[in-house]
Amino acid sequence: MLKPIILLLIAICSIQFGATLAKKLFPILGPAGTSAMRIYFASIMLLVLFRPWRFKLNSSQRKFLLIYGVSLGFMNLLFYAALERIPLGIAVALEFTGPLAISILTSKKKIDFLWIILAALGIYLLLPSSSGVPLDLAGMLMALGAGFFWAMYILFGKKAGQDIPGEVAASVGMTIAALVVLPFGLYLSGEKLLDNSLWPLGLLVGLLSSALPYTLEMFALKKIPTKTFGVLMSLEPAVATIAGFLFLSEALTFLQSAAILCIIISSLGSTMTSSTQS
Repeated sequence: MLKPIILLLIAICSIQFGATLAKKLFPILGPAGTSAMRIYFASIMLLVLFRPWRFKLNSSQRKFLLIYGVSLGFMNLLFYAALERIPLGIAVALEFTGPLAISILTSKKKIDFLWIILAALGIYLLLPSSSGVPLDLAGMLMALGAGFFWAMYILFGKKAGQDIPGEVAASVGMTIAALVVLPFGLYLSGEKLLDNSLWPLGLLVGLLSSALPYTLEMFALKKIPTKTFGVLMSLEPAVATIAGFLFLSEALTFLQSAAILCIIISSLGSTMTSSTQS
């Protein structure tokens, strides 16, 4: 079981390092253009790798894949929009409230109220009125919006993947996401997306942020228990905070770090006390 755990940790680090590279494209492409380039290249890589057209889909599968792909597209678009305004670690922590909400709402244990309180406390500590630190409120709302679509992505991704191979769902979903995000990128960034000098970095971001981690996660989820997967994924805000500090010089205050820790503990706790086993 060690191999899939290592692969999942690589996926988590890959996503956050990819996000630090993506942020370097913001001054040129903006978040919408960067998101469009990332997902466009990622979809091409996954289509070439998995060739999903070989698998025939029925109407129910197409419906779930459509919602899954649209959710993936808006999740990425809103996350990058948030990332332009707030530090990476905070954006990931707030986005994480989406999957956390699913974990808590699908459980009926009294201890889940503790995880709700911890998550709420984490969000409260990030508010400018609470911390005294100017943190963009619109960026926070965008990160929470990305969390909502992450929750939708999980719910409908699970339904889409019940009857079809995970690689088919991932590649088709990424292609739909590209079709959702590309119009925003073209409208807001226009001809800048055609600047081929930016394509190598865009290709690297697509590889590190989407194609590689989604493939590794898909493999890991099949090999390790869901609860173990959830525990490891709960480390994402911490990894994001470290990546933001090392590569983007995003130093957080004590209260901001405490807020992220509250959300991490909430996620870990809800995962560990979940009654779901697999």
